[in-house]
Amino acid sequence: MKTIEAIKTRRSINFFDKTMTMSREEINTLVELASLSPSSFNLQPWEVIAVHDPQRKKILKECAFNQPKVEEASVVFIIIANPGAIEQNIDTILSKRVEAGTLKQEDVGSTRPGPFKQYGDKDSLTRKVFAVKNASLFAMTLMLAAKGLGLESHPMDGFSSDKVKKEFGIPDEMIIPMLVAVGYPAPDLKLFPRAYRRSAAEILRYDRFS
Repeated sequence: MKTIEAIKTRRSINFFDKTMTMSREEINTLVELASLSPSSFNLQPWEVIAVHDPQRKKILKECAFNQPKVEEASVVFIIIANPGAIEQNIDTILSKRVEAGTLKQEDVGSTRPGPFKQYGDKDSLTRKVFAVKNASLFAMTLMLAAKGLGLESHPMDGFSSDKVKKEFGIPDEMIIPMLVAVGYPAPDLKLFPRAYRRSAAEILRYDRFS
């Protein structure tokens, strides 16, 4: 599917075909595609849990105010933003750049402090915003990749973050921006016309806000 077509036809659907499943290979492919998302300093401050087992989906459904689509979707991804990704990933990222020839070994020392200066301490609001912004890019790419693979999706904000963390072993310092349900549409699914979207004339400004 072409990119523009995927953007235009992607919808957030509420009803999935609960008889359809996805293999772990298919789930891995989807996550590999989403991992091509851009990220600040290429630090990739995201983690993801694929909730695939029916019993685990039942538990997640309870954390998500009993929304049926959690059980009906083939898989539900818990998108996790990791504020500690700078400390955890920076050395690997820099070494990979050296291997690729995009960074000289002698410049690693002067390059390493950059993201720390940009985003501050691990517990700062700036650091948390950094992680959530990048994890949200991952989630959007995941949904477009799903559409390109003939799947449908729904980003979900209706859940208890504390309950999800407790039930799925997610550290307290991490943030869950959203869940993303992915699967095949219910056979009798009928979509309403796309909801109103503000036009470019309404939202676009050039060069300054006012």
